[in-house]
Amino acid sequence: MREIKETARLEAYLAQHGLEDVFHEPLRPYLGLYAFEPGEELCSQGAKADMLYVLVKGKIKIYTTSPEGRTLVISFKNPPEVIGDIEYIRDLDIINTVEAVSPAHVIGISGKMLKKYGEHHAPLLRFMLDIITKKFYIKSDFLSFNLMYPVEVRLASYLLSVCYDESDAGFEGRLATSEMTDTANLIGTSYRHLNRVIRKLAEDGLVERSGGYLHVRDRARLEQLAGRNLYEH
Repeated sequence: MREIKETARLEAYLAQHGLEDVFHEPLRPYLGLYAFEPGEELCSQGAKADMLYVLVKGKIKIYTTSPEGRTLVISFKNPPEVIGDIEYIRDLDIINTVEAVSPAHVIGISGKMLKKYGEHHAPLLRFMLDIITKKFYIKSDFLSFNLMYPVEVRLASYLLSVCYDESDAGFEGRLATSEMTDTANLIGTSYRHLNRVIRKLAEDGLVERSGGYLHVRDRARLEQLAGRNLYEH
C-alpha cells in the first residue's frame, strides 16, 4: 500500500462517485487516498478493524477462510464499494479478507475519526445502509449460486473476474498454476476436479496453460459459458 498525496485526485474521485455529501467538510481533513497493487491485501480476516475504505478505482476480491483453513470466494467488487462498513458499525474484527485484483485506489478514513465527525451525518448513514443491504442480498444469492452451478461455470466466472477489469481496458490478468489449490478452494471444488475442468476448457480452446500460468484464449466463449459474471454484482 502507498499513500497518494494528491488532494485534487481525491476530490475528483469524490465527485466521480457522488461522495461529496457522504464525506462532508468536517471529514475531509481525515480522508486519505491509497493505492494497492494486484495481490495486495487491503485487510485480512480476523485482524483489528481500524479503517474504513471506499474503493474508487480497480477491482477487489473478497473471500473467507474457515477454521479448518478452507477458503471460499464470496465476490469480486467494482467501485464504489465500502470495505469495513459492517465491522465499523458492529465494532467487529475484519470478517473477510479483501485483496486487490487489478491496480486499485481507495479512499480511507480511520474509524475513530469517522465516528467523531460522521456518526450522525445522514448522507453517510444512508450510503452505508444502501451498501450493507446490498451485501446481505448478495450473500443469499451467492449461497444459491454455489449449490446450483457446475464447476465449469464457476471457474469460467472466476477467470473472467480475475483476468479482466471493465474499468481498466489495459489490465489483463492471468492465473498462476501454482495457485490452483487455492483456486479450487475459492470456488468450492477439489483440486483434481478443477484440473479435469481446466483440461476440458483447454481442449475446447477457451484457456491455455503456458509459462506457469493459465491464460484466457477465448473471452467471448468463456463469457458464454459463464452466462453472467456470477461473482460480480
